[in-house]
Amino acid sequence: MIGAIAGDMIGSPYEAHPKKNTDIPMRVERFTDDTVLTVAVAHAILTGEDYAECLKRFAQRHPGAGYGGTFLHWMWLPQTRPYNSWGNGSAMRVSPVGFAFDTEETVLAEARRSAEVTHNHPEGIKGAQATALAIWLARHAADKKTIRSEIKARFGYDLDRRLSDIRPAYGFDISCQGSVPESMIAFLESHDYESTVRNAISLGGDADTMACIAGGIAQAFYRVVPADIVSTVRQQLPEDLLAVVDRFEQEFKCPF
Repeated sequence: MIGAIAGDMIGSPYEAHPKKNTDIPMRVERFTDDTVLTVAVAHAILTGEDYAECLKRFAQRHPGAGYGGTFLHWMWLPQTRPYNSWGNGSAMRVSPVGFAFDTEETVLAEARRSAEVTHNHPEGIKGAQATALAIWLARHAADKKTIRSEIKARFGYDLDRRLSDIRPAYGFDISCQGSVPESMIAFLESHDYESTVRNAISLGGDADTMACIAGGIAQAFYRVVPADIVSTVRQQLPEDLLAVVDRFEQEFKCPF
């Protein structure tokens, strides 16, 4: 999942200052809610704890990470009822599911479970499942043609578009349906981890989240995240988050 976290940290400066080209330095900057909640999902998987409780606890430890307004309200509530979101928060945090579970059926079920504690709208669940399944397929050596066709067939996403056609009119879109397919296309048009992240940011949308989604898939597919990026990510992460990342990567032997 470090590929997802690095995508968040590289993409974070461009959420407010969008780019419309791929001339983007691979500088690791600040982490956001994408990273905190990805780590929370990983912790829940490692410990068997409830997804909602882990999301709340990690978010409360890092309250200034830039959460969306509805999540920010939810994370301080004593109850854990979902709020029917179709936002891409369910997809941005799901990468550990794709790395941790061994069967397609379990990946889809756990992606649903991780999403529906907040994002119980069908589009929110679909975005999480599609992202996790793409990672699972990549882990199992599926080629890009297979990943494209499987995600299209199961989820109905249009993955036949080109970045050059999407980019001119594309804007900030926090919906799963408006950002998950585009993040996947960023991966499908890439040739390595770095070009995946550059592609995702270059659309000029929700840059950190799209690079997070695409970066997780790229880690699983290319099996390499550049060592300098990994090193800088590790230096930037607080100890509590890094401890979970290290335990998860060792437990599930995630390639990077």
